[in-house]
Amino acid sequence: MPSLAMPGLVGARKRFVDSEVHRNVPVQTNLATQKVSVGFTLQPPQYLCHPVIPGLPDDVAKFCLVLVPRSDLPVMGAVCKRWRSFIKSKEFLGIRKEAGKLEEWVYILTGDAQGRENHWEVLVGPGDKSMVLPPMPGPVKAGFGVVVIDANLFIIAGYSVDIGKECVSDDAYQYDSRVNRWSTLAKMNVARRDFACSELDGVVYAVGGFDSNGDSLSSVEVYDPDRNKWTLIESLRCPRWGCFACGFEGKLYVMGGRSSFTIGNSRFVDVYNTEHHSWCEMKNGCVMVTAHAMLNKKLFCIEWKNQRKLAIFNPADNSWQKVPVPVTGSSTIAFRLGIFEGKLLLFSLKEVPGYRTLLYDPDAPVGSEWKTTSLKPSGLCLCSVTIKA
Repeated sequence: MPSLAMPGLVGARKRFVDSEVHRNVPVQTNLATQKVSVGFTLQPPQYLCHPVIPGLPDDVAKFCLVLVPRSDLPVMGAVCKRWRSFIKSKEFLGIRKEAGKLEEWVYILTGDAQGRENHWEVLVGPGDKSMVLPPMPGPVKAGFGVVVIDANLFIIAGYSVDIGKECVSDDAYQYDSRVNRWSTLAKMNVARRDFACSELDGVVYAVGGFDSNGDSLSSVEVYDPDRNKWTLIESLRCPRWGCFACGFEGKLYVMGGRSSFTIGNSRFVDVYNTEHHSWCEMKNGCVMVTAHAMLNKKLFCIEWKNQRKLAIFNPADNSWQKVPVPVTGSSTIAFRLGIFEGKLLLFSLKEVPGYRTLLYDPDAPVGSEWKTTSLKPSGLCLCSVTIKA
C-alpha cells in the first residue's frame, strides 16, 4: 500500500471524532468465562456470548456479513457491538478476500490553491460520485506522515500550522474505513516533522525529521497497531530529514531529503534489515523526490528536477529505470501519485485547464502503457492512498 510523508495541510473541524481506541477482542464462543492468574473470574463482554445472527452458525453468519457492499459497512457496524467488532477485525478482511468481495477505493487529501481548505475524499471508480470523510481530529497540520495498514489510514506527527514549526506533534490518529471513524492512538516517543514513514510487515516505521527546536533527528521508532505502542529501535548513522521511506521484502528503504553527512540533497539510501535489526547504506537513490508510490513491488518516483519522467526502482537488483511522461502543453504541471487496480495514477498538483488524470499500466504492451482516466479529485491532490476493504 502507498504511504507518504505529507507536507500539505489538513483542516481541523468542529468536533473531535471518537477519541477512544477500539481494540479487537478474540471471540471465544465455547467459554462462558475466562480465568485470570490472581484468582478472579473475568466475564467476557455480553455481546460476545450472543450469536452473530440468531438462528445461524457463526461461520455462516460471518460469511453473510462479508457479502455486504463496502459502502454499507459503516451502517452495518452501527447495528450492534458484535457486528462492529467483527467488521473491524482482520478476520473480516480475510474472509472478505477469500470471497472475492474486497473493494478498492482511492483516498485523496484535497485542498485549494492556498492550502487552507482541505479534506479527505474517496474516489470509488471512474464515473462514481466522490464521498467525503468525517473531519480529522486535531489542529491544522503540515509535515506529517501518512501510512495504510489493512483497512486503516494512519496520520502521524507533523507540526501545527497556526503556531508554527516550533509546535511539533507526537500525536497519531487512525481512520478505520470499515466503520468510517477516526480514533486517537498512543503518542510517539519523539515528536517530529518532515520525516520518513512507511508500513513494513504490518507495523509503521517513523524515521528522522526535525524536533521542536529545529534540530535534525536520527532516531527511529516503530508502531505496532496490535499493541497500540511506539518503540524506539536502532537509530540512523546520522540525522536525516525531508526524506521518504518504502518497505520491500523485510527491508526499509529511506531516501531523498538531506543528511548531515552530505552537502545538498542526498543520493544515499539508508536500508534497515528487520531480521538483523541493523542499518546499511546504498549509493544509488533519488534526490528531491516530489511524489512516490509503490506498485507491484517496485517504487515509482518523480524528482523535482525532472517532472517529465518516472524513476522506477526495482529492489530485487537495486536498479533504476526512467520512463517518459507523455504530457504536452504546460510545463508547470507537477504530480501526486496514486494507485488504482494495479495501475499508477498521476494527479495534477496544480490547476491546469483541460488536464485529465494520467494512468500508467506497467503490465501493458510497449507503446500502450499510458492512458487517461476520469478519476479526479474535486480540488488539488495533496496526498493519495489506496485502501482495500
